[in-house]
Amino acid sequence: MFEALLRMNVDALMQQAAELETSNPPDEALVSWFREGVAFVHSYSGVCALLASAHADPDSALHASSSAVRSAGARLLLRAQAEGTARADMDGVDLFALMSALGWLVGQPGFAPRGGSSLSRYYERHPDKSA
Repeated sequence: MFEALLRMNVDALMQQAAELETSNPPDEALVSWFREGVAFVHSYSGVCALLASAHADPDSALHASSSAVRSAGARLLLRAQAEGTARADMDGVDLFALMSALGWLVGQPGFAPRGGSSLSRYYERHPDKSA
């Protein structure tokens, strides 16, 4: 039953990614979806461990869901990178790891207020060092 509920919510997250991909500027789409992903991970305590384990196990019942989350995030990230509004040194796995970490972090009383600012710091582009 938990897996069915989890899949239903992953499907909703994937649907949101598809809608944002076609209706929002790349940077806004990425940040909106990422915030929803962090909220999703936070809502399902322990889900990051399940999805992370499924990532490495193609035989897992959650492997497809884990791959779908990473793929959706990677597509949104690539769009924002192509526009120059997201860090170029990240990939979909990095984004998934960051989403999972922030989902845990915002659940910790001492860090909850910092969740959003942590996202902003990580999302910012590196300054152009050639100038």
